[in-house]
Amino acid sequence: MSRILIVEDETIIRAALRRLLEKNDFNVDDAASVDEATSRFKLDDFNLIISDLRLPGAPGTDLISLAKSVPVLIMTSYASLRSAVDAMKLGAVDYIAKPFDHDEMLHSVRKIIENNIANESQAPLVESDNGSTDQTQIFGSCPPMQELAKRITKVARTNATVLIQGESGTGKELAARSIHEQSTRAHIPMVSVNCAAIPESLIESELFGHEKGAFTGANTGRSGLLEAADGGTLFLDEIGELPLEAQARLLRFLQEGEIRRVGSVHSKKVDVRLIAATHRNLKELAKQNNFREDLYYRLYVMELRIPPLRERGSDILEIADKMLTNACQRMNSAESHFSHEARQAMRTYRWPGNVRELENAIERAVILAEGTVISLEDLGLDIPKTSLDELETQFAARTQPDLSLSTKEQSNLSLDDYFQRFVIENQDKLSETELAKKLGVSRKCLWERRQKLGIPRKARK
Repeated sequence: MSRILIVEDETIIRAALRRLLEKNDFNVDDAASVDEATSRFKLDDFNLIISDLRLPGAPGTDLISLAKSVPVLIMTSYASLRSAVDAMKLGAVDYIAKPFDHDEMLHSVRKIIENNIANESQAPLVESDNGSTDQTQIFGSCPPMQELAKRITKVARTNATVLIQGESGTGKELAARSIHEQSTRAHIPMVSVNCAAIPESLIESELFGHEKGAFTGANTGRSGLLEAADGGTLFLDEIGELPLEAQARLLRFLQEGEIRRVGSVHSKKVDVRLIAATHRNLKELAKQNNFREDLYYRLYVMELRIPPLRERGSDILEIADKMLTNACQRMNSAESHFSHEARQAMRTYRWPGNVRELENAIERAVILAEGTVISLEDLGLDIPKTSLDELETQFAARTQPDLSLSTKEQSNLSLDDYFQRFVIENQDKLSETELAKKLGVSRKCLWERRQKLGIPRKARK
């Protein structure tokens, strides 16, 4: 069981974070200051230290040097986000803004601990064909994902601006990290910013910095995230949420390679490679005057589209098996596998939350499963009434008498096999309406499954 130390002076936050981590099977200790942490505990006994940035006495960043090889995750408020980037330069493994989302915190904690264990074991990471490590590999064997991996390899060698488009949860940040880690800038940490997560009133200051007195509360001057990323890569997630004023400043940076702090009359040259991502249609936003058209074309140097999970075919099961293995190892559970019904359901489910939803469903299933078989019920998917398991029952009942198969052959057929064989063998003598009726589905469902499996309709004579 991984051991975590929380260093936070606010009792309520410390207690809430401790409950969250203990509920998710972590062994947790806590302290209210750096002095208390070092006097009560041996820091290298922990797998991770989570510390607030501002603490009474010494700041949380002091733990970075004191903890040596133990990763330190810094918590910070939006107002001190710039200081968190400075903390990363000092060696913090990552930062998270307060108030934090529970799922985001758990995801960060698990990712950091897994990465640290891998580094300590010094086991080489599996490399993909394009040279990226397993941590950032674009995983999938379907043609769209293979083409995406090739494009990433090509664009990574350049300094071109990249626009990554895809639905929420498809892995846009993973693609951005893959580009960065295959580039010549990989020796400098990539700075990631979610434009939708920062208040509109602060976004310009956070990106471009500000001078003392530039606005109420600006008691000192601060450099922005673009300045912090100088020489490296800046990843702007959900760039479609960027206010128009900030878009104008970003356009100037892309055109001139320079930035100007809020409240300053002087510009500064910076060398930053920009990668942006969005789930929105920027071209449509530009037509509606909600996004600058000139900025859109500046971003549209190289576009990468990540397909939704529902379009990735057999990749779904490949990814699910990998995630299941990781989840079992992370939770110290026995090695498990999916039931036939669960695998069929994952193939046909629409996955509106994409890979992120799949990961959450599998993690929940590992917790709920009674044994080593992950059932459809364990996954908790919102399957409609015409679900795959019901269709399979209908196919087994209605089509087996018409299929000249032995019992052994029937047991080896999947739902898609049943469907394909039945349609091909009977479409010459049955109309589409009769076929659908025999299969117990609507004509629309029959047409959709024809499209999915690539079964053309026979031309009428």
